[in-house]
Amino acid sequence: MKFLYSKAILVGVSVLLPALAFSQTSSNGSNYATAIPTAVPFLNITPDSRSGAMGDAGVALTPDVNANYWNPAKLAYLENNDNVSLSYSPWLRQLVPDISLSYLSYAHKVDDRNTIGASLRYFNYGSIQLFDNSQNPQGTYTPNEFSVNGSFARKFGENFSLGLTVGFIHSSLSNAYFATGSGQQAKAGNALSAGVSLYYNKPMQEFGTDGVFSFGTNISNIGSKISYSDAGPKYFLPANLKIGFANTINLDDFNQITLTVDFNKLLVPTPPIRDVDGNIIKGKDDNISVPAGIFGSFADAPGGFKEEMQEISISPGFEYWYNQLFAIRTGYYYQNANKGGAHYLTAGVGFKYESFTFDFSYLAASQQNSPLANTLRFTLSASFGGEKNSRKH
Repeated sequence: MKFLYSKAILVGVSVLLPALAFSQTSSNGSNYATAIPTAVPFLNITPDSRSGAMGDAGVALTPDVNANYWNPAKLAYLENNDNVSLSYSPWLRQLVPDISLSYLSYAHKVDDRNTIGASLRYFNYGSIQLFDNSQNPQGTYTPNEFSVNGSFARKFGENFSLGLTVGFIHSSLSNAYFATGSGQQAKAGNALSAGVSLYYNKPMQEFGTDGVFSFGTNISNIGSKISYSDAGPKYFLPANLKIGFANTINLDDFNQITLTVDFNKLLVPTPPIRDVDGNIIKGKDDNISVPAGIFGSFADAPGGFKEEMQEISISPGFEYWYNQLFAIRTGYYYQNANKGGAHYLTAGVGFKYESFTFDFSYLAASQQNSPLANTLRFTLSASFGGEKNSRKH
């Protein structure tokens, strides 16, 4: 039997596979996974540079084509007929040199009320060297994951819209030569997903000048469980709830600022506390259906309400535009230490020339505490085909 080995695959497995969540052992010998495990967590990685520079906040920001990820309902308020964006981010470069996330997003306005969107997300783990049992090279393999989504957004009046998203997910973390510990041959995992979203924006006078208050929410990645072998365990998709607020103020004809904040929570079961024999001693059984997992995720934490609140991450962000030509952004991402403990500052800039926009973001974190330290994102966007909305946002 042939097997694969490389630094890259070890990092990929240790960081991304759902079975290997961060855990701690309590004084009574029980084991409790504090970071909620899911499959394909790449689905919840921020793909674009604008939101990446604002602490990973974006559900209520002024609409752009990357709303396909953040809040598809916002697509209904795009001003141009056609919009496209391409984003690229080298990922975990502190650990491995060739992992990356790419994201392509497109939107087309059917008319003033209806917009359709599509997106492709591709996560590349880099090239993996294959060996047989005698350590003879057997070529290379490239583990990868991707998702393809389609969205539809419709306006209901001037201030409110709804969105619907459907998607297909493919996760190939090993090739035919890699077998699971149970002896089952590993296979690529596939799943279907869906999401619903809402967007509300209200122009108003603030501090004697024009402003826009926005609210958004997006429930994403609701779908079938995914498995990597015919008889192996099935894992939840990272079903996710985002709720956000944003306030944009036009200080004058040239200067505009936006303050925003997102709240994020996984809609999957919190693992219970088990003893050394696997018996539940606190919490609820997490071997349940997808609908039960979604609704139960608000009240299943072994630590009660306090732990439920710890499962909410917070992303405040700030954006400044000068004459809609140059932007400066910053933000902060906070996750409770008992639920992963990710926290970092972000910053970035944006440049707009005619129909094209280039955005860049940088993630500042301690290299000793976060493999995400010095993460970069690059995004190039274009809008074309004229306008079907006369009102600016």
